[in-house]
Amino acid sequence: MKVTIQSFIAGIVLGAIFSLLNLPIPAPPNFAGIMGIVGIFTGFLIINQYNKKRGKTEVE
Repeated sequence: MKVTIQSFIAGIVLGAIFSLLNLPIPAPPNFAGIMGIVGIFTGFLIINQYNKKRGKTEVE
């Protein structure tokens, strides 16, 4: 939970800096982009769980 809060605070700070410098935000500008990121993460988790059930470990 601590890492999540730190990441959120870092995002707020970076968002403020980008806004103050009048730079475009380095994040998806709409809901579809956010869902794409969520989809990538979900796909990773699904394959990771599948590999664990098969006894495979992550590539190092």
